[in-house]
Amino acid sequence: MSGAEAATAEDGQAAPQERPRRRQARGERRIAQLLEAAASVFTTTGYTAASTNAIAREAGVSPGTLYQFFPNKEAIAIELGSRLMHEMRETYGEVLTPVDPATPLEQVVGAAVDRFIDFNCRHPVFFALMHGPDIPGRIAEEHDALHATLVTRVESMLTPLLPDTPAPEVSRTAQMCVGLYKAGLELVLAHEGAEREAYVRELKNVLHRYLDPLVVD
Repeated sequence: MSGAEAATAEDGQAAPQERPRRRQARGERRIAQLLEAAASVFTTTGYTAASTNAIAREAGVSPGTLYQFFPNKEAIAIELGSRLMHEMRETYGEVLTPVDPATPLEQVVGAAVDRFIDFNCRHPVFFALMHGPDIPGRIAEEHDALHATLVTRVESMLTPLLPDTPAPEVSRTAQMCVGLYKAGLELVLAHEGAEREAYVRELKNVLHRYLDPLVVD
């Protein structure tokens, strides 16, 4: 067998192994394309009013192509929500860690708010999915678990700042911080540009004024 024939034979043996990987890569790209389109549609119309046809149209594919990857709108929302919640949990781990009590409270609040606002502004669909009136049950369950994790993380962050405060009161304070943040987030996302920045400053101010009397100097 000549060298060229041997190379052809080797290529022929390698090709079947490469094809599944190429198909998998194309499939992942298509899924990412559909999820990006779904995020746009859910953000614009809300989950309830969205349709698979609208998502396919936004993605520039046929409904038949969409159904190759997702059986319905709920499956798309669940996959998108799961990916976003995974990223949000990573954000918790990076931001909401116990802090040095000597760190200025304004700095602690500002750093946490900035990071979470950045996440939500990059992924406005997260708020639309998690707080919509008719989200799939699985997303609601995962969101409840995510909320519990967030409160626990905030408690861990606050504990060094409130060393003499009983645990139930720290938990209540953490719940209030999360509630205030979510209320402010809705206002932040409803505005753009300089007005959005103004609402971010107001949100930081509210949280700082709430926590400042509680923190031990």
